[in-house]
Amino acid sequence: MAPPLVLVLTLAAVFLSPTAAAQQRQPLLTTTYYSRTCPRFEQIVQDTTTNKQIASPTTAAAALRLFFHDCFVGGCDASVLITSTRFKKAERDADINLSLPGDAFDVVVRAKTALELTCPGVVSCADILAVATRNLVVMMGGPYYTVKLGRKDSLTSLATTVEGNLPRPTMSMNQIIQIFESKGFSIEEMVALSGAHTIGFSHCKEFSSILYNYSRTSESDPSYYPEFAKSLRNACADYQKNPTLSVFNDVITPNKFDNKYYDNVKKGLGLLSSDHVLSSDLRSRVYVEKYAKDQNAFFEAFARAMEKLSGYGVKTGRYGEVRRRCDEFNN
Repeated sequence: MAPPLVLVLTLAAVFLSPTAAAQQRQPLLTTTYYSRTCPRFEQIVQDTTTNKQIASPTTAAAALRLFFHDCFVGGCDASVLITSTRFKKAERDADINLSLPGDAFDVVVRAKTALELTCPGVVSCADILAVATRNLVVMMGGPYYTVKLGRKDSLTSLATTVEGNLPRPTMSMNQIIQIFESKGFSIEEMVALSGAHTIGFSHCKEFSSILYNYSRTSESDPSYYPEFAKSLRNACADYQKNPTLSVFNDVITPNKFDNKYYDNVKKGLGLLSSDHVLSSDLRSRVYVEKYAKDQNAFFEAFARAMEKLSGYGVKTGRYGEVRRRCDEFNN
């Protein structure tokens, strides 16, 4: 007769689904993943991100946006870093990703290059992007949060998988909530992650539809503070001729990671339609009010949400690889 423990394990193997069994076999992410194989990992990424941010102050916001766009499409697996080929259009060339800033890609490439010289073939691009983003948020005055390691890089990257997985500025609140909830994120977590707009900028073309010729009675969306709308129309006047024209997401403290974004959207100083609806919709407004009043509450919520996001859909074990170059698969 089999011992009780053996019997339990046998029954578990019988009733465990193939997917659940595969997930159980996958190693868990840990904070000490590279402690033996690449002990200088953290320092090398820190040095790279610091130097890049000093040289290009837009890097932090760029990396934060890139990380979000990577994770929400198939998980945090560096799939967005892959370059398209003649035969396959990769994620980074999907319409919504064409405006992703080059500084974000560059900081990952720089860190990868330095790490390949120190511990070749060990550190994934997905782990680099996750840690670099956290480091840059902290450099801008934002909260520190734990990033566990051991992600593998994806084996696929297709532009066709992007649409519907990322919120667009013109979406209704119902549509935005649906996207976040489909990935296991609550409305509170959605509002906290939206606080990433405390840094960075948006191109004028992204909000031109609510800035010019809005209706018969109003040139701009009435949700804008009137004088702010006027200044935006002046700043973006040539956006059709110059599609690179952009405006800071947070016009009050654009270079500081703080809770001012929430105060701005309450006062009609948000840029995007999605900013306006965040404050007007009853489901999200309660959190906008909370974070506008209490920066510590925002920082705590943002840190928790980013820790959760950084573990979303990660690939481990044989379900991914450690790329030699971040922009192409090994084979």
